[in-house]
Amino acid sequence: MLQAVIRKNDRQARWLIVILSIVVFGAVVLLSRVQLKVDLGFDIHLFARINAFINGTVSVLLLAGLITVRNRNYLAHKKIMITAVILSAIFLVSYICHHLFAGDTKFGGEGVIRPIYFFILITHIILAAIILPFILFTAYRALTGEWSAHKKLARITWPIWFYVAVTGVLVYLMISPYYGTA
Repeated sequence: MLQAVIRKNDRQARWLIVILSIVVFGAVVLLSRVQLKVDLGFDIHLFARINAFINGTVSVLLLAGLITVRNRNYLAHKKIMITAVILSAIFLVSYICHHLFAGDTKFGGEGVIRPIYFFILITHIILAAIILPFILFTAYRALTGEWSAHKKLARITWPIWFYVAVTGVLVYLMISPYYGTA
C-alpha cells in the first residue's frame, strides 16, 4: 500500500467536502437556469463535445483504475484516479459553460427511444447530483491512507461514477442531433 499523503482530520474534511458539494450543486442548478446570449466566435456546442469526450475518457480511466487496483498496482491506480478527478473538475466547468451559453435543448426523438432517453437522462442527473461527495470522501480516505475505509467507499462510488460517466456520453449522443433546432 501507498503512504498517506495528507494528515487525517475528519472534521475539517467533512466540512470541506459538504460545503464544496453544496456549492457545486448550487452553481450547477442556478447557472443552468441562466442563459447568456453572447457570440463566442465558435459553435457553443463544442462544450458538449468536450464534455462527452471527457466523460468517455473518465469511463476508460475508471476501468483502468479498477484493473490496476485489482492487480495491486497502487501507484498506477493513484495516478489514474487523480487524473479522473481532475478531468471531472474540468468537465464541470465545461458543463456549466455549455448550459450557460447554449441553454437547454429539447429532445426530438419519438417512439420507443423517447422513454429510453428520459430514463437514461433522469438516472444520470440524479446520480450525477449525488456522486461528488462520494468521490471526495473516497479520495480523502485514500489520501489519508485509510485503505479499508477507502475500499469500502469505492465499492459504492465506483459503479455510480462509472454509470454517470457512461450515461453522460449516451445522453450527448442522443441529444446532439437536436442542437440548433427550435
